[in-house]
Amino acid sequence: MMNDLFTLLSDDELAKLDRFLLDRVDEDTVTQGQDEGILNISTLDGFFTAIVSGPKMIPPSQWLPAVWGDCEPTWDSEQEFQAVLTLLMRHMNGIAASLMEHPERFEPIYLEHETEGKIYTIVDEWCEGYRRGVALAEDLWAAGGHEMTILLTPVFAFTEATDWRGHDYPEEEVEAIQKAIASNVRHIHAFWLARREEASAASQPVRRERPRVGRNDPCPCGSGKKYKRCCLH
Repeated sequence: MMNDLFTLLSDDELAKLDRFLLDRVDEDTVTQGQDEGILNISTLDGFFTAIVSGPKMIPPSQWLPAVWGDCEPTWDSEQEFQAVLTLLMRHMNGIAASLMEHPERFEPIYLEHETEGKIYTIVDEWCEGYRRGVALAEDLWAAGGHEMTILLTPVFAFTEATDWRGHDYPEEEVEAIQKAIASNVRHIHAFWLARREEASAASQPVRRERPRVGRNDPCPCGSGKKYKRCCLH
């Protein structure tokens, strides 16, 4: 099951994962005061987008507990766990590939709600998922300074962190803030990608352009003396 982690999820597989995230918490289970984790595909999409866009790689051992919260599923078998984990990894890898290869095409998976014949875009779950992803390495994200704060503003405007203040504006302004989310998320990915590449280049070992000169070899300065009696001292 884990041998193919880079095939995009089909619509049916996205729907299957969405159902699993919700159904893993039994309706009769008392969860008051508990963290139910991530309950739908929109929140998961935001969560994974933050993880693949951030300042460092977050391993599954760190992000998987955040998916379950206090309500980790009871697995019937190892095969069932591996099947769900494969779906999770494939979706995360698909987001990463989209942002790396075709960032201009990246679009969040938002929810929609229809009222009186009009369809409204619901971004709250996606943004809350993104906030959860940022929280996994909050100190490192803070190193992005004022620029990162500005880029995150439209995302966090629709989260618990700001008491969902994005909804306090007139409808046209709310829509404008929502439209800024995808664009800012693309810029956030580019921001941290550039810094990760800079850090990687700086950590590369220095390579010598010529072989090391031995103590008894002729000095490369051309004096004719042995290195140990010339430039070595």
